[in-house]
Formats: sequence, C-alpha cells, structure tokens
Amino acid sequence: MNTMLVLLQSQGGQGGGMGSMLLMVVVLILMMWFMGSGQRKQAKKEKEFREKMQKGDRVMFSGGIYGKVHSVGTTTVEIEVSNGTILTVEKSMVTPLPENNNQSK
Repeated sequence: MNTMLVLLQSQGGQGGGMGSMLLMVVVLILMMWFMGSGQRKQAKKEKEFREKMQKGDRVMFSGGIYGKVHSVGTTTVEIEVSNGTILTVEKSMVTPLPENNNQSK
C-alpha cells in the first residue's frame, strides 16, 4: 500500500487524478472485504451448528424464544419451549444460544 502511494506521488501532475481514483477504489474494495469477513464467519458457524444439531441442544429461535431440541427433521426442528409444549419451526430460524446467556440448563 505504501509503495502504491509513493508511485502515485512520484508521478507529479501526470495522471495523478486517475491514480488517486484507482487508490480510492482499491481502499474501498479492501474495506468492504474486511467488513464482510466477520459476517461470513458467523454464517458459517450457524450453518455448522444447524447441521450438527441434535436432541437435547438448547437453542434460540425467531425473536428470542428459548427452548430445547425435541427432534430434528430435514428442514424443520421440533423445539420444546416448556413442559409438553412443542413447536415445529424452520431449521433456518434456529440459532445457538448467545455466548453471554445466563439461563440455567
């Protein structure tokens, strides 16, 4: 990156506008790539969780409702939210419990 700046500055008045535009585009692309990498990691982590989900796992789904996995289908999950109350939800709506959750198991 510093080498690119030195090259652009050494050009002086010759095509400096085009070079600085190129530099701004490169910086913008790098910023977007770094910002998206965290989201990609999170999505990959949630996808792996859904593939490994099994009976007894504690989960959270659609709007913050907590429950325990009762059974897992191909596209749906049955979740027990209280004694005897079982809800069937789409697998994509289920996420692992947040790291800082203090709810008893």
